[in-house]
Amino acid sequence: MAVLDAFRTSGCDVLGVTELARHTALPKTTVHRLAARLVATGMLERQGSAFRLGLRLFELGALVPRQRILRDAAQTVMADLRQSTRHTAHLAIRDGADVMYVEILYGADAPATPVHVGGRWPLHATAVGKAILAFSSRDDVDAVLRTDLARVSRRTVSAPGLLGAEMATIRRTGCAFDREESQAGLVCVASPIFDAHGVVAGLSLAGWSARMRLARAAGAVHEAAAVLSRQLDHRLPTIP
Repeated sequence: MAVLDAFRTSGCDVLGVTELARHTALPKTTVHRLAARLVATGMLERQGSAFRLGLRLFELGALVPRQRILRDAAQTVMADLRQSTRHTAHLAIRDGADVMYVEILYGADAPATPVHVGGRWPLHATAVGKAILAFSSRDDVDAVLRTDLARVSRRTVSAPGLLGAEMATIRRTGCAFDREESQAGLVCVASPIFDAHGVVAGLSLAGWSARMRLARAAGAVHEAAAVLSRQLDHRLPTIP
């Protein structure tokens, strides 16, 4: 697992034995032996003298129930949202203090976003992360507010008091916003998705700050998230 996780923590698609040893703190001989076994099982593939993640991992990841159900339910809704707005649609779930993106449909008129399918970003620095967090338990919100809220961009909300106030607004309106907080020139609006047990994911639209009308996009995203929640057999909670 340490060898496989090195590709996530390093942000590199291809790693050699030396890089793997550095990221795992394992001896090169151990890394070489483990990598060879992972190649034999299809978890890794060779690229010259280096390694990259194998298709076996993709096959296994596609079987994760929560991700599969969410992606299957979201495909049509996300495609309609992208076509009607020409912005980029994201579907993400929470993993600790981060969001992990499980599907992205890129819009024709949208900028490149700093994330990819399987990639992570801090909860507090994304609209979709804030949408999920706002409808999480009070303990979860407090735990995040007590952490070091890193500034991803110069506009990232990193003050606990300000972020806490924003959580209250999101719970009231059902929409969260990223106003160039994750990347300069990029804005985003998101709403939470619920199943029978509570919030399970978030849906967002991202676009150019100079072109995207956040108020109009917010209505479209909120409606699409409500459709997905109904498909997951949950009645949306009343927003006070």
